[in-house]
Amino acid sequence: MNSSKSKILIALLSTTPLFGCTRNESTGYQGYVEAEFIRVAAPFSGTLEKLQVRRGDKITAGAPLFILEQQNEAAARHEAEENLHAAEARLKNLKYGKRPVELDVIKAQMAQAAAAAQLSATELKRDEKLRASGFISQDKLDASISTNRRDRARVAELSNQLKSAQLPSRDDEISAQAAAVDAARAQLVQQTWKLAQKTSNASKAGLVFDTLYTEGEWVPAGSPVVSLLPPGNVKLRFFVPETIVGSLSAGRAVVARCDGCNAPIAAKISYISPQAEFTPPVIYSNESRAKLVFLVEAHPEEKAAEKLHPGQPIEIRLP
Repeated sequence: MNSSKSKILIALLSTTPLFGCTRNESTGYQGYVEAEFIRVAAPFSGTLEKLQVRRGDKITAGAPLFILEQQNEAAARHEAEENLHAAEARLKNLKYGKRPVELDVIKAQMAQAAAAAQLSATELKRDEKLRASGFISQDKLDASISTNRRDRARVAELSNQLKSAQLPSRDDEISAQAAAVDAARAQLVQQTWKLAQKTSNASKAGLVFDTLYTEGEWVPAGSPVVSLLPPGNVKLRFFVPETIVGSLSAGRAVVARCDGCNAPIAAKISYISPQAEFTPPVIYSNESRAKLVFLVEAHPEEKAAEKLHPGQPIEIRLP
């Protein structure tokens, strides 16, 4: 080797870092803020009648979010309610028999029949005496006997009708109508639920991250209208090398730092990936690229989470 080539090789070696001998392991791990959004939708389609929040609003649990048009559902619920009232009235009628007015009609008819039977009985006695004396024919006596039998049968018929009207219906009729009442009540519950689905409220307190429709637009069934971000759904994702992952466990405290954060953010590890992966491009650096790392997730305190933004870069340190 000539002297000029030797000098160039020595110069290159003197300027090339020896990573395996001189690089110190960093105590910070790069990551970013991730969010799990709650996308609120209705199971039924309809025109967006009223949007009750705006993007960026901070809302409490139970706050109204939006209302879809609900005329059809309201009418169906009213119909189901009326059907239930009618079924309950029929059941009550079967349990208690005829109404007092209907019973009075039967009693009046029975009184008339009793008077007619008494009259025909008197006429029969008279005709029997007249026949015995030979003043009337046998046909006339037979007619009187037939009339008295008819009148007495009418009294017995109306008496039985009165007893029947005072009794409730048969057990099988009452059971069938009770089942009809239960079915009508279930239909009312179903229609009430459908009507309630046209109005959506927030299940958790948090930030209105986005609104996806404007008032007057048609919203397909199951299509999200509002996207919410509760503080508890904010998490920190970072990556550690395999030399570190074995010392971590769920529940361990970590500290996050970010640009613009006034103070360190306390968090606790909630998930450690069991599978290694290459360093994601979003956190590539000259020192970390092409390394195998493990994904770790941590949840910050809710007060601190309200100040973080999805996609925001962070650095995690293990105290």
